[in-house]
Amino acid sequence: MNRETRIQLIKEIGKDRGSRVLCYLTGDRRGFETRIAPDVFPLLYEHLSKVGKTKSIDLFLYSTGGITIAGWGLVNLIREFCDKFSVIIPFKAHSTATLIALGANEIIMCKPGQLSPVDPSITSPYNPVAPGIQQPGGVNLLPVSVEDVIAYLSLAKKEAELKDEPSIAEVFKILSEKVHPLALGSVFRAREQIKLLTEKLLGFHMPKAQEKKIGKIISTLTKELYSHDYLIGRKEAKNTIKLKVIDVKPELENKIWHLYKAYENMLELNISYNPDTFLGNEEQKIGRFNRAVIESEFITDVFITEREIKKVQVSQPGMPIPMTGVQERTISEGWVRESF
Repeated sequence: MNRETRIQLIKEIGKDRGSRVLCYLTGDRRGFETRIAPDVFPLLYEHLSKVGKTKSIDLFLYSTGGITIAGWGLVNLIREFCDKFSVIIPFKAHSTATLIALGANEIIMCKPGQLSPVDPSITSPYNPVAPGIQQPGGVNLLPVSVEDVIAYLSLAKKEAELKDEPSIAEVFKILSEKVHPLALGSVFRAREQIKLLTEKLLGFHMPKAQEKKIGKIISTLTKELYSHDYLIGRKEAKNTIKLKVIDVKPELENKIWHLYKAYENMLELNISYNPDTFLGNEEQKIGRFNRAVIESEFITDVFITEREIKKVQVSQPGMPIPMTGVQERTISEGWVRESF
């Protein structure tokens, strides 16, 4: 589907909704994963400036997550340009994308739509080193999940039934020997921050009189679902968690899904990347890979990685015949404004 057809769908969805539609998708194709990050703010501002101050903006969103504070900033930026902010979720809206949805007056989820818990993972220079072979030129660090740390302490208290202070102190000592104390401090700060941000985002559209309901939503999404990988479907989001998920007509849902499929094709989300497959019978090839997109009826911005892939002969100790391997080199990477 070309840009003209996508723009036509964007306009039709906006007309059906009585809103202006802004699309933001970060790809999760293996080997080319992208995430929600602050680098998009200047781009989003330019899209929103083209739209201008308007009554209602719908964010068409697909992402498996990203930087928590970037999600908070994104909601604040969009709300500067509208009175009513809604999120359209055709498929995946995990972690930070779920956090963005919490700041919306309305959530439109297609039947395959997914949310997730919003407990963050912390990555800092003080994180433990990941097991396995380290890559040359750097050290692979293991992300520390906020809820994994809390679960470890809860395991000691509840399952092992450690009650006295010396036992709990010993458990914490073991933890701090495996995870740097400064990383543990980051975990605590992140846990408090996510609660604060969730409360503030819900407060954009839920009155203080619903404080009990807000508290329940925060508790469910930050600690009660136990696993960051847990997927929240449309019915659970609406009927159990009590988020403002609204029903739309089948014709509108069909348009939303068709637009998603266009971006799925553009970002090759359903195609696993394999350098050998990409090369085929060729010895060397340059690939141009679309990894994320921001699109409105006025502008299209695409995050593109240009990569050189070529076959090389690799000599192994004790092996008389060199083996054929693949070498990859990134030539360029960044946001590109498409001209039409």
